[in-house]
Amino acid sequence: MTFEVPDDLKYQESHEWARAADGTAKIGITDFAQDELGDIVFVELPDVGDDVSKGAEFGVVESIKAVSDLYAPVSGTVTAVNDQVFDAPELVNDDPYGDGWMLEVELTDESELDSLLTPDDYEDQIA
Repeated sequence: MTFEVPDDLKYQESHEWARAADGTAKIGITDFAQDELGDIVFVELPDVGDDVSKGAEFGVVESIKAVSDLYAPVSGTVTAVNDQVFDAPELVNDDPYGDGWMLEVELTDESELDSLLTPDDYEDQIA
C-alpha cells in the first residue's frame, strides 16, 4: 500500500508531521498513522496557550482499534487548535494533512525542525 508523504513537511518517527512557516508549525498525524489506527472516533488536544515540548505527549487519538498518544515534533506554545476534529474526528482519516490538522504552535526553537525526518527518510521508515 502506498501512503501520501508530502514533500513540504517534516516527520517524527512516531508518525506526527510538522509544517513550519514564519515561526509557527502546524502539526498532525501522517497518512500512514491514520491508516494504522483505523476509524478515529475521538481526539484529545491541549488548549490554546498551553506549552508543548518536543518528544512529549500532547494529546490522544482514539480509534476503533486502539488508543494512541500523540507526541510533539517541536516545542512551542499552542496558538491554535483544530476544533473541527472534536466534532468530526473522521477528518483526521479523510484529510490528515489538510482539514485533519490538530495544532498550531509558535516555535520556541526552530532548530528542532532539523532533527525531524525528511520526507524520504519517513518513506523509508514506513516502507
